[in-house]
Amino acid sequence: MAERFERLMPHVQVYGPADAHPRPTILIFHGCGGIAANMGLYAEVAVALGVRVYVVDSYGPRGWSRKFGANFVCKGFKLRGFERSGDVLAMLWGLSRRYEVDPKRIMLAGWSHGAWAIMDLMTQELARPGEARLADPAPQWLDGVRGLFLAYPYINFMARSVTRPWHHKPPVFTVLTLKDHLASYKQSLRLVKGLRAQGVSVDTMTLDSTHAFDEEGIDKTKIMRYDEAGLQSTLDAFGAFTKRVLL
Repeated sequence: MAERFERLMPHVQVYGPADAHPRPTILIFHGCGGIAANMGLYAEVAVALGVRVYVVDSYGPRGWSRKFGANFVCKGFKLRGFERSGDVLAMLWGLSRRYEVDPKRIMLAGWSHGAWAIMDLMTQELARPGEARLADPAPQWLDGVRGLFLAYPYINFMARSVTRPWHHKPPVFTVLTLKDHLASYKQSLRLVKGLRAQGVSVDTMTLDSTHAFDEEGIDKTKIMRYDEAGLQSTLDAFGAFTKRVLL
């Protein structure tokens, strides 16, 4: 975990008060297209509440560009959710040990592929070498996670939550879209129902939008459309969930 954290941290974007006070913290994990401007919008919502935010770039440490991610990660050839879940755990390990982070008040937030990585982490006991593609995983680093915010999570082929139960069950808020081309809305609801049956507290918000609707400029594709009103609704939900689980 130490080695993975040291690789990731130089590429992390940090938002928050310029002080040394231990504060509640959010870790943000981008979609397969890499870090886009919308990540900063969510960070600003949290910072206004006095929360620190760390936007984790999973591509920079690997020497990958956003174009590379779109061509290889989005197509499932590289860095699947299980492998990237090690980034999530390693960041928890490293930041929980820092004086400016309250290790008992942490939220994980993921968009699409980032949500996949977070959800795959929940399916692992983290008691054996090799889980999350780490030599030394340990479940106690999830003890301070108070909630998961998951925006249009990838829950299709290869996503472990489809077939495996969660071993870690923090409260979840997920944003689902009716026009998501990566997973049908009915498929998303089935997964939500399954998680609730396992005892996971899951709240949902449904938008009549596409995948990646909150990323301005996404309209260049034929199947995804920017939705400004949807973005604002999601920003509001992000702020409300942050208050609920961290403050």
